[in-house]
Amino acid sequence: FPENTPRDVKRTLNAAKDRDLGIYNTQRYNIVSGNTNNAFRLSSHREKDGVLYLDLQINGVLDRETIPEYSLVIEALDGGSPPLRGSMIVNVTIQDVNDNQPIFNQSRYFATVPENATVGTSIFQVFATDADAGSNGEVEYSINRRQSDKDGLFNIDSKSGLIFVNKALDFETKEVHELVVVAKDKGLQPLETTAFVSIKVTDVNDNQPTINVIFLSDDATPKISEIAQPGEFVARISVNDPDSKTEYSNVNVTLEGGDGHFGLATQDNIIYLVIVSLPIDREQKPNYTLSVIATDTGSPPLHASKTFELKITDVNDNAPEFEQSTYHANVLEIAEPGTSVFQISAFDQDEGINSVITYSLRENTDDHPSWFQIDSKSGLITMKSNVDCETDPVPKLTVIATDNGVPALSSSATVLVTIHDVNDNEPIFDQSFYNVTIPENKPKGSCILKVRIFHTHLS
Repeated sequence: FPENTPRDVKRTLNAAKDRDLGIYNTQRYNIVSGNTNNAFRLSSHREKDGVLYLDLQINGVLDRETIPEYSLVIEALDGGSPPLRGSMIVNVTIQDVNDNQPIFNQSRYFATVPENATVGTSIFQVFATDADAGSNGEVEYSINRRQSDKDGLFNIDSKSGLIFVNKALDFETKEVHELVVVAKDKGLQPLETTAFVSIKVTDVNDNQPTINVIFLSDDATPKISEIAQPGEFVARISVNDPDSKTEYSNVNVTLEGGDGHFGLATQDNIIYLVIVSLPIDREQKPNYTLSVIATDTGSPPLHASKTFELKITDVNDNAPEFEQSTYHANVLEIAEPGTSVFQISAFDQDEGINSVITYSLRENTDDHPSWFQIDSKSGLITMKSNVDCETDPVPKLTVIATDNGVPALSSSATVLVTIHDVNDNEPIFDQSFYNVTIPENKPKGSCILKVRIFHTHLS
């Protein structure tokens, strides 16, 4: 009988034969033994030929997995007194039907695998059994891809239930993977069951720290003013190690370069600040190369670095400078207006507009400001009008060099201009008319008048 045979279904058995007639023929059948749980009962009927035919009927629920076989001892009795008996053994085999689904030995499994495990690495083996027989009891395994592991990172051997790595794993992308594993039998109408496998990917030190630098200047570029004081901030640095679940906690940060003028400050080992450590001077060094180095605590440790060029911005802290405090120039007093006298030059250590110099002459009456002029850009001193050696043979000019910084700074130098004389003046008597009276007896050779003549030339 198939184990799912319903109640009252019968199978005809061989009837007992009795050569006696009438009441002494076979009258009834009994199950003497082997009818566990009263799984069967007997029914009989007499045909016209006088034979009492026998049927074995299902009396309860059959379950092959509980009792796969029955050995029934059935006896036949006639109507004599005392009755005579005969018996036979009926072996009943219960046929399997696929009425049991596979059962895992656990409903949930836990396993771990390092993130650097290669493809094909075995992780864990699940196990399920099926109480049915034959193909109904054969189990094959699979992963439900609709409910789990859609990327196919894992696979399972359909026969053994061994789960293995199918693609490269990454702890930083996903730490725990939940698999829905299916066990299905091979019946014509297969039955299946599921179990859950939780696979934890363990971290290995396969990622360098990452460094993020935010510059704190007004335009977020790497620069700092040369008047920045020690303790002022240059940049904000944050470091992350993807291998660590606790951000920053396993990274050491150092700063290289800067000749001791810059350093790192932190209060929590999470956020670092690049600060000015010593006074800086753009005129001495306009740029510094700084490197931030982050080292994790893995084994072996991994390093990351970020290098940037820090520009020192100028402030107007240097006045223009002349190469000399006093210069000497020469000009003929007959030189025409516009004649070049001398070109003076100053330099400024600052940069940009702070180093652009404007030249001027100090307005001083003693310097004869009407005689000379200076080009504000080139520093070229020229004749503004005619000069006169007799008035001032060595006029002194004060040249002022002023930068364009805010506030502007200036310095001065002296230019001594020697005016060379030319014969451009007639002699002059001290009087234009003389009237002299002399006595008539004045001796010969006597001085009767002394006149004076003046000449303004120096030579």
